[in-house]
Amino acid sequence: MKLLFKYYKLTLGWALFILVICNMPMGEIGNSPRFFAGFDKLVHCGLFFVFDILIVHAIIQQRRNLTWLNAVKALTISIAYGALIELLQLYVFTWRSGDWNDLFADAVGAGMATFGSILTVTLVSNEKI
Repeated sequence: MKLLFKYYKLTLGWALFILVICNMPMGEIGNSPRFFAGFDKLVHCGLFFVFDILIVHAIIQQRRNLTWLNAVKALTISIAYGALIELLQLYVFTWRSGDWNDLFADAVGAGMATFGSILTVTLVSNEKI
């Protein structure tokens, strides 16, 4: 348990931030002319991009490497957390609506982060000095 907090404290903090921000009542903010259509999806994508990067970072710090299996685990955790948020919005936080398009945006953000992490680790480990 101590190792969980040692390596994953940033990840857990970001997960809490996502939980709070995605379940706040937004009122008429979504209808503001300052935001374009699809802004919500972009925010979801960005939140879960950072979330997945933090999970991968913690894995690398803990295990000193990143395997394909661990990268897929990070992606799975990110997508599962996005699904949990959407289910909470649908059934618990009734002032928000669960949207499967939001889950898709979460998965795209997490997938981009996983791809970028795998690519970076592979290129750095294969670099010739």
